[in-house]
Amino acid sequence: MRVAAIRDLLQAEVLAGESLLDLEVDMAVASDAMSAVLASPHPGALLITGLTNIQSVRTALIAYMSAIVYVRDARPNAATIQLASDRQLVLLATPLGMFDSCGILRNHGVKGAV
Repeated sequence: MRVAAIRDLLQAEVLAGESLLDLEVDMAVASDAMSAVLASPHPGALLITGLTNIQSVRTALIAYMSAIVYVRDARPNAATIQLASDRQLVLLATPLGMFDSCGILRNHGVKGAV
């Protein structure tokens, strides 16, 4: 599924990476524990989290993820958004919670990472 479709499904705002919305994502990892994300990296996956500090972007970059969706209207600060922009990582913010975001994506074919 293209990141643009994820944006639309989750009623999300693009915070960074507007030019990268054609990227394909077929797997998602949902966690606020960045150590759990790093323990089992899934290149190209989508990270769904409520953690908005710069570590979320650094974790996604280390794990070769394509995009981050921040849930519950969580917003990273300007430095975090700038890092994502500089490193070509898509950041989205949705008003939906983590459970609903995961459910919507699962119902549209995005698989959960194991």
